[in-house]
Amino acid sequence: MTLLILSADSSKEMENIAEDLSTHKFKLVEQEDNFILMKKKRYGNLLIHAVCFIIALSAFSLLIFINVVYFMYSYIWASPNVLITTEKVSDEGEPLQFSSMDEVLNKANAIL
Repeated sequence: MTLLILSADSSKEMENIAEDLSTHKFKLVEQEDNFILMKKKRYGNLLIHAVCFIIALSAFSLLIFINVVYFMYSYIWASPNVLITTEKVSDEGEPLQFSSMDEVLNKANAIL
């Protein structure tokens, strides 16, 4: 799972960012006063699933297993998580590394 962190100056800005991400199919996972955690579920590329399924039906049934593994990878590990926070430092006192909105959307829409 990828955790991308977006910075916000106020709770109102956090809500605006969350609304923008929800239009891109991100779902709210958790929300508190100083952060909002959102996630976009990825299911893999439909074309890859279709090709694997057609080949598996016609010749090579091991591809069904490979297709299921690809789906599980996409759903569990490749789904990006976005943390929108007003905090500037971590619990250990280290400065947080923030991502840009473009980076978040590129990661969410990546093919693999």
